[in-house]
Amino acid sequence: MEKVDLAIIGAGSAGLSAAIYGARGGLKTVVFESGVVGGQIVLTNEIENYPGYEEIMSGFELMCKMRMQAERFGAEIIEETVEKIIIEHDEKIIITADNTYLSKTVAFATGASPRKLGVPGEERLMSKGVSYCATCDAALYKGKTVAMIGGGDSAIEEAIFLTKFAEKVFIIHRRDELRAVHSIQERAFNNSKIEFIFDTIVEEIKGDKKVESLLLHNKKNNNSFEINVDGVFVYVGIVPNNELIKDLLELDTQGFVITNEDMETSIPGFYVIGDIRKKTLRQVVTATSDGAIAGFLAEKYIAEK
Repeated sequence: MEKVDLAIIGAGSAGLSAAIYGARGGLKTVVFESGVVGGQIVLTNEIENYPGYEEIMSGFELMCKMRMQAERFGAEIIEETVEKIIIEHDEKIIITADNTYLSKTVAFATGASPRKLGVPGEERLMSKGVSYCATCDAALYKGKTVAMIGGGDSAIEEAIFLTKFAEKVFIIHRRDELRAVHSIQERAFNNSKIEFIFDTIVEEIKGDKKVESLLLHNKKNNNSFEINVDGVFVYVGIVPNNELIKDLLELDTQGFVITNEDMETSIPGFYVIGDIRKKTLRQVVTATSDGAIAGFLAEKYIAEK
């Protein structure tokens, strides 16, 4: 059983930030990641609001820099799937598919996954025109017509990105106005390739072997209608990846972990950071802040013990 000081579960921006602060503070730090190092932000094509960077960069570029920085300070990235966490007194046992680790502290940073619409045709046509990542699949729709479902920052930013390839982009939103910040809205409203459909929900995604159309319902006039599209991108929120800790920690009604402002939970030395935490704003900058606090306090917790 390998012994470590700080075990970080999840290598997104929060996890890598915790790794930077933990390793820089002299802690033996490991980061577990079963998927892509960097988390979902690596799928974002343009980041324009991360402090200190005047030039727009991709999520992939930013996460590569964070990973290199964490590893330079001595953090180890372990590509193993964490299957179970056991709390025994002051120590935390991390069980992966391959090994068992004993850690003095934990920073839990598993993030969240895209929320699905839950309508007929969505599961059947997944990867056949239904996508949750515009950056990944936009190039498949060059010269075609697509729909973006959602009205938040990510939905509108990715819809704008889609216009680099698609001939037409419908933005379908269930409310009468967007939730995205003003600067992003302005860019979308000024884009001639984008058409907005407000007060409308998706009732069904239609198609035989691939997406062919959407059955929509306008909530104001109570009418249903159909539009032809070649693809549909879903950006309607996120679901916390809380399977490992749902029986260990306090959750809110949506399943996000409740912490104090120091990322602390009811378990001493167990911190929760990033998108899985109940918080007001889920952005790279807030995730890195969470991670910095957890990494700093993990060092302090161990020193006091």
